[in-house]
Amino acid sequence: MTTRQAIKHAQNFGSACFAWGSALIVFLGFCWLVGETLRNGFNELSWSLISELPSQSGRAGGISSIIVSTGLILLVCLAVSLPLGLLTSIYLAEISTNQSKVGWLVRRSLDVLAGVPSIVFGLFGNALFCNLLGLGNSILAGGLTLACMVLPLFVRIAEEGIRNVPNEYRYATASLGLSRTTTLFRVIVPAALPALAAGFVLAVGRALSETAALIFTSGIVTRMPGSLMDSGRTISVHIYELTMNVLGGDARAYASATLLVLALFLINGVAMALARYVSRRSQTSLKARQLG
Repeated sequence: MTTRQAIKHAQNFGSACFAWGSALIVFLGFCWLVGETLRNGFNELSWSLISELPSQSGRAGGISSIIVSTGLILLVCLAVSLPLGLLTSIYLAEISTNQSKVGWLVRRSLDVLAGVPSIVFGLFGNALFCNLLGLGNSILAGGLTLACMVLPLFVRIAEEGIRNVPNEYRYATASLGLSRTTTLFRVIVPAALPALAAGFVLAVGRALSETAALIFTSGIVTRMPGSLMDSGRTISVHIYELTMNVLGGDARAYASATLLVLALFLINGVAMALARYVSRRSQTSLKARQLG
């Protein structure tokens, strides 16, 4: 082995060790974070935590109304951000060219929005949705504000996922005489579902973890919401309030955090499994058409 080859092997070995070490640090940090949360909150989990209303400022009772508020806010957020984000990502990946000024402007706008602090989104949502549009502190205002927050993240991930679909899929559909719209929604989008699912999971994670923006838009009340126009408190806001403003609320805060972590694990697993299943079905269907 020459000296140059030895140096190259040493560099490759050093790069591999650095990569493995970085991955190990991230993994251990994740395990510590999740393990500490579960250790402090798992014993507090019970059916009453899910089924009962909060009492004594959250120190006692359950979080049923908070779970309902969280679900409604998340539903509003996803109902707005997912369709709009998917159509935007299709435009950027499949329709807009690299020289398009509109596409360049949209991408730069999304990049800037992705770096805006959540407190700024809260002030924006309060000014636009709560005051200007007259929605007040409500679940609807909170969900629309969260949609504005998660949209840049989802669009950029979805765009890369659609762009990375192999061109062979496009050539195959063209040979079958399928229209561009059919190709997009029957072949390209299903093939990109793993990336879309990753964007969905990250969007859900950011939405469920948000506090500052929701304090300004959806409020902090703990009563059971009767409609989208009612104010409501999410689990993340509830954890913040118990930790910072309620004496003796740490136990319930850890229990709520544990429930939130378990919900994220469940959503992640279901979304990724469903995406892989639909993607495989789409590939099988396309191959069967070609053979037919």
